Amino acid sequence: MTLEKLQYPIGKFIKPSSLVKEDFLHHIQDISEFPQKLNAAVKNISEQELNTPYRPGGWTVRQVIHHCADSHMNGLIRLKLTLTEDQPIIKPYAEAKWAALDDGKNLPITASMQIIEGVNQRWSHLLQQLPETDLHKSYFHPQYGETYTLYQQTALYA
Repeated sequence: MTLEKLQYPIGKFIKPSSLVKEDFLHHIQDISEFPQKLNAAVKNISEQELNTPYRPGGWTVRQVIHHCADSHMNGLIRLKLTLTEDQPIIKPYAEAKWAALDDGKNLPITASMQIIEGVNQRWSHLLQQLPETDLHKSYFHPQYGETYTLYQQTALYA
């Protein structure tokens, strides 16, 4: 198996060019169900397994779980910024440096699991309430030099 396939097991994200309402509803469901699916996946995981990299040169399972909490917190904030500002420029963060901090490497996953549960509940609630016109609102990601609509952001996180 290639390193890229290990890094992107479901493939690299391709931004959808047009809004498909049915897909959007599936994306909300994915975001809503993610905490339960993650919890089921790690329910019986050992400390040794948590401290094992999921691929050569990659983060440990623990770091990936903490990264999900960091990423989803940023995702919710980006959604709220986009709903309350006119095409905000979001602040990127150094994901690998965050994962290398002590909390990412050593903290029990319970804290991040609780964050993911609460953030995803709020996030999916907001998404369910959005009028379709709001899905075309966008933010600018300076690290990638790209604009993302809220529909595209939802597809990315799903």
